[in-house]
Amino acid sequence: MQNQIKRNRISFRWLKGSTIAVLICSGYSPSQAEDAKPAPAAPAVVPAVAPATAPAAAAAPVPAPVPAVAPPAAAATATAAPPAAAPASEAKDVSLTADQALQRLIAGNARYVAGSPTHPNQTPQRRAELAKGQSPFAIVLTCSDSRVAPELFLDQGLGDLFVIRNAGNILDDHVIGSMEYAVEHLHVPLVLVVGHEKCGAVSAAVAGGEAPGHIRSVVDALEPAVELAKNMPGDKVDNAVRANAQRGAEILTHVEPFLKEAISHAKLVVVAARYELATGRLEILKESTPSLSKH
Repeated sequence: MQNQIKRNRISFRWLKGSTIAVLICSGYSPSQAEDAKPAPAAPAVVPAVAPATAPAAAAAPVPAPVPAVAPPAAAATATAAPPAAAPASEAKDVSLTADQALQRLIAGNARYVAGSPTHPNQTPQRRAELAKGQSPFAIVLTCSDSRVAPELFLDQGLGDLFVIRNAGNILDDHVIGSMEYAVEHLHVPLVLVVGHEKCGAVSAAVAGGEAPGHIRSVVDALEPAVELAKNMPGDKVDNAVRANAQRGAEILTHVEPFLKEAISHAKLVVVAARYELATGRLEILKESTPSLSKH
């Protein structure tokens, strides 16, 4: 017994300050002390519980959005109105009468004059549609003057107008052939012949004199209109502009075979007009020139 106590005292000196030393002096062996310690169990529980709690908290919101999102979606489906019909100018091309086509042009010009154009038919979808084919509703013959752009002052878009332009909006075989194509193959119901205020080509024809190069051909083609208007009161150039547009429209009504035939079957109407540069206004001309039949 004394030897055992001595050994315990020696062990106590070696392990002084240690919790194991206390256990040894009390008669416990080191292995018993390790078995009796509960401390290691606590760390094992904490990590096990913490991860389980974190996922549970993270997972909780997942089902929550389902009831929150579903009602709005259902409500939208129940209450949403059908898509609004596209404006006539954006809708699929349909056949128009000559009067309907003219009214559409007049309405477009009114928007342009008021400063509120809609710029219809200029979307990527419209371009894709037109790649398959065209169905213009009006032919417009007008001057090449950079200030006179039909799609702008008539507020129309891609595929709406079959446009022919040259200096002085002059008729020749190429112009008439282009019109015949549009009437015969594209079934266009309206031809609009548009002269414009302060036309340079008409001014040159009224002034007379020598015209250099091929400009002479333009002046020569306008001389009949200048002759028609020379005795009319008012501005000589503007009178000639009006006479030229009206004369061109009159000639087209007698062109065979396609134009005259289409007109006789009420499939085509030819109208003369004048465009005013400063205001942008399109004026539909009334018959006010002397008889054109002999010209």
